Amino acid sequence: MTIMNGAKMTYVSKTLILCAGLSLAACTNPDRFDDTNTVDLNGGALSGSPQDPRSPAYFQQTVGDRVLFAVDQSTIGSEAQATLAGQAQWLMANPEYTAIIEGHADEQGTREYNLALGARRANAAHEYLVNQGVAASRLKVVSYGKERPIEICSNEACYAQNRRAVTVIAAGLTS
Repeated sequence: MTIMNGAKMTYVSKTLILCAGLSLAACTNPDRFDDTNTVDLNGGALSGSPQDPRSPAYFQQTVGDRVLFAVDQSTIGSEAQATLAGQAQWLMANPEYTAIIEGHADEQGTREYNLALGARRANAAHEYLVNQGVAASRLKVVSYGKERPIEICSNEACYAQNRRAVTVIAAGLTS
């Protein structure tokens, strides 16, 4: 019986040592907690963070990825012009990115009307970016009409948020 207990003990000991060794080996990777959305201790922005002016997070949060429109309108207002001018500057400074401009509408009106209105809004944003110097070949346009609301309720505050053009950027997609 002691030979059997000794064999079990050796097996258990070896298993524990192997598990401990594997556990320690897993802890040796210095990048295991890498978070690209933080700022380093020296005050510089890490790549990919909202503080990095070349990152998509910066584009979305600081420059602004969307512009809003008035009811039944596709005219670019002064606030939208400022946002689109910032988008154009960012896109020209970051030529490795392309963009899809999504046109949206609120839930009022028919599906067909809102698809056409969304297309006019996306095309207006597209035209503004091109006039600011962004190559048309880097931009595509799509309309979702009322099919992708960000706010769902039947009041003006929701409708206003859904009347928009959103610039969605992507790296390395050229055609």
